[in-house]
Amino acid sequence: MYPALTVTEELDKNQHQVLWVGSQGGMEADLVARAGLEFRAIQAAGVHGVSPTKLPSNLAKLVQGYQQSKKILKEFQPDVLFFTGGYVAIPMALAGRKYRSLLYVPDIEPGLALKTLARFSDQIALTTPESKKWFSERMNMTVTGYPLRDEIKKWEKTEAQAYFGLDPKLPTILFMGGSSGARSINQAVLSILPELLEKYQLIHLSGHLDWETIQAATINAGDHYHPFPYLHEVGAAMAAADLAVSRAGASTLGEYPYFGLPAILVPYPYAWRYQKVNADYLVERGAAVLLRDEDLKSDLLTVINDLLANPAYLAHMSRSMSALSQPMAAERISELLYEMTEA
Repeated sequence: MYPALTVTEELDKNQHQVLWVGSQGGMEADLVARAGLEFRAIQAAGVHGVSPTKLPSNLAKLVQGYQQSKKILKEFQPDVLFFTGGYVAIPMALAGRKYRSLLYVPDIEPGLALKTLARFSDQIALTTPESKKWFSERMNMTVTGYPLRDEIKKWEKTEAQAYFGLDPKLPTILFMGGSSGARSINQAVLSILPELLEKYQLIHLSGHLDWETIQAATINAGDHYHPFPYLHEVGAAMAAADLAVSRAGASTLGEYPYFGLPAILVPYPYAWRYQKVNADYLVERGAAVLLRDEDLKSDLLTVINDLLANPAYLAHMSRSMSALSQPMAAERISELLYEMTEA
């Protein structure tokens, strides 16, 4: 949802009214309200890969969501619809077939929901050109890049180092696993923490699920270890780091290139192949190194030491990552929306 929130920040809210339609429950409504947007919830549920016992109730939710979407569209009368994926968008896409719509594809390989939404979309915005092969050539596609929030883009390296109290002379490694965390990455970090702290300083975003374990295991880790369950100023962490170790979600395609941050990418093994495709894209361009989840504990320390012992190669990775940056993505997507509203 962050790419969509970022795009709404670029829209002139004095000239355009924005209504966010999302799922019931969860933290989405709170984040949207915090952004100052009107929020409406609809029923929705996935049907792909769902067990036969759950399928009837999920189909019923989609039908209910379709009826709710029709009512919302009748009341709001939008000029254009903007989709960023997820099964919650399917009822709205079905109900809004007569409206012009723009679909944004965050990952390189689109999921089933995105492929379905593409059939109803007049325009498709892509993070990278690689996504084009998953869509018909007849579709109207524009490569925009990944929309970056302003609070991420505001950080410079020196300022970020001061924010964390880092030593500019020591290499800094960022370990990041998302808001919930990546347990296998967290466990691998704990298993090699003493060796890492002999030569490096660490920023470790563990996520909330493992936070108590991380706190208990690192209580005497010292001043060169900076753990957080979650960090609002994640841009500072990426700006300060010399190397990142993380999953390969869609945000890595936009955030790491903006900072020219070399990465060891560990795709989540249970997320179909979307993260693997994202990681391969960066690896093939010399910007990242791939490490399988099952090899984390045995190989992570070696891979880190090999990269940081070779500054010339690390600089090459940084330049390769920077070459992929498209910092104006949110502006480009908002311009597409403006063009569609004018049409």
